[in-house]
Amino acid sequence: MKWQIRAVSLLFLAIFLSNVPTQAQPLPVAPVSPVEQPGINQGRFIGVVAGTAVFYTVTLLLLRKQWYKKRVPFHSFNDNREWLQMDKLGHATTAYCMSRGGYELMRWSGVNERASIITGSLLALLFQSTLEVYDGYSEGWGFSKGDMIANVAGMGLFMGQQLGAGQQVVTMRYGFRKTIFPPYRPNLLGKTTGQQMLKDYNGQQYWLSVNLASALPVGPSFPRWLNLAAGYSGSGMIGGHQNPKTFDAAGNEVKFERYRQFFLSPDADLSRIDAFSPSLQRFIGTAQFFKIPAPSLEYNRVKGFRFHPLLLPKE
Repeated sequence: MKWQIRAVSLLFLAIFLSNVPTQAQPLPVAPVSPVEQPGINQGRFIGVVAGTAVFYTVTLLLLRKQWYKKRVPFHSFNDNREWLQMDKLGHATTAYCMSRGGYELMRWSGVNERASIITGSLLALLFQSTLEVYDGYSEGWGFSKGDMIANVAGMGLFMGQQLGAGQQVVTMRYGFRKTIFPPYRPNLLGKTTGQQMLKDYNGQQYWLSVNLASALPVGPSFPRWLNLAAGYSGSGMIGGHQNPKTFDAAGNEVKFERYRQFFLSPDADLSRIDAFSPSLQRFIGTAQFFKIPAPSLEYNRVKGFRFHPLLLPKE
């Protein structure tokens, strides 16, 4: 059920970003033209409010009908040790990106900066929190305090930076690669590539991408789009807490060692390239949820240091 919820969250994010012009930051703000005077654009604002309300209502009704049929008394459960905490990073990243998408949508509607920050962030938290409450009434799951902490952390990362610095110095990104593990448990890890992108935690990476020009005292000629990203993933996982006994086609037992992976890689914030038109920035911004493939340095306790020229290898 968790992967379906993540899919809905990502769809919500895609709808947000596909309608928002991504703005280059922290470049100097251009003077407001007579055509773009500050103030709420009533048509856009009404459309955003109505669209958000309809999407929220319809999505939750569909979730309740399709995936939350068996209701039990509200309860909680502790999944903080599952999947080497990859699920928690997924919650934080989704909440961060939804907060940013909501903010951009509000700004596009003409809402002022502070109100857009608060509204976008609270919309993301409301959506994620509602799903967690649904989990609390769901058989086989439960309300996860760890998930809620991760949701708040992702929202807080966006809100704190936008309120404090007026820009996103640190952004959260997602990466994916195919792995060898889903065929051993396809119902859990996914049968298709689309399912595996949401269910196979071995193939996912979550990145903190720092904009160097915003974080360091560099000169005006330094590329303002250049970022440095630190990533995290896990490998060898075919079960949440531990791996069950697994056998290959010949009937031989297959054992996988679970371990954490840490990455360092250059990245690019394409929304800071002012040579792009606003419409092109908006289009490119929809892909900024994903980490751009680039050379990376990996460390894990099993294989030590490894250098990857571009794409991470299939494991």
